[in-house]
Amino acid sequence: MAKFGYYLFIIPLSYLPLPVLYILTDIFYLLIITVIPYRRRVVEKNIERSFPNKSKRERKRIKLKFYRHLTDLLAEGIKSITISESGIHKRIKVVNPEVMDRLYAKKQNVILVSGHYNNWEWVVNGQDLLFKHKAIGIGMPLSSKFWDKKINERRSRFGMTVVHAKNYKAELEKRKAEVKAILVLSDQSPGNSLKSYWMDFLNQKTAVLFGAELMANTLDYPVVFFALKKVKRGSYTMKLTLITEKPTELKWGEITVSHTKLLEEEIVSNPQYWLWSHKRWKREMPGNIESLKNEQREKFNTKFNR
Repeated sequence: MAKFGYYLFIIPLSYLPLPVLYILTDIFYLLIITVIPYRRRVVEKNIERSFPNKSKRERKRIKLKFYRHLTDLLAEGIKSITISESGIHKRIKVVNPEVMDRLYAKKQNVILVSGHYNNWEWVVNGQDLLFKHKAIGIGMPLSSKFWDKKINERRSRFGMTVVHAKNYKAELEKRKAEVKAILVLSDQSPGNSLKSYWMDFLNQKTAVLFGAELMANTLDYPVVFFALKKVKRGSYTMKLTLITEKPTELKWGEITVSHTKLLEEEIVSNPQYWLWSHKRWKREMPGNIESLKNEQREKFNTKFNR
């Protein structure tokens, strides 16, 4: 069934111009705010808890703008299957590429970190076109083997190499001679609350993935945060922020706090562009949080000789 839908429906749609796809998804937008309320309770609950000081009307406005953006992402996601190299360059402009260029000139590998904000999928597709670094994306396989294979085929056609989080070291070993940028999206809900970094995020105690910081310290790679801004439908700019060139000199948690706070600033500024339909706060904070933090800090300091 998935194969049938992909070749007979998704692929033909992807060849349509974006303006035509937007017309189709505008119709879908009307459906999901009326007839098919996609994850409405999750979206409303997430927004309410994140913005407790906003009025009910303001939160509703965020919700409706989010659904409109989500349907834009649907159109752009379909288009990404057959988007061209020139299409990527036309639709994503890096405003300060010198941040990455300077690191590349020094032959420094990079951890490129952000979240599911604006069109991250086009970044995955086009990272190898946007920067001189060899693009490597860290991800988890989809439950459907067919969709996992097809999506990763499309993601990699411009040079991106997608690897499983558990296998990334082997891939890096094979590419020792290349200067690399490893893409990590770190705003998902972690699988284990006891292995998470707990902090305040959007007015809530939040479990944050520690992978980017752990990877940066293990590999001694500089960390760069990227923020996508939506200029108009199908057009984005990317701004880079260097978090650190020397991760091994930072204390436990500093990198995680930095990239999470930078993402939070973007969300607070334009909340409709974050993925509110994700069950972000499904992990409960452990009761022994202070002792857990002390234990995590001690293990980190021992591992990295701090």
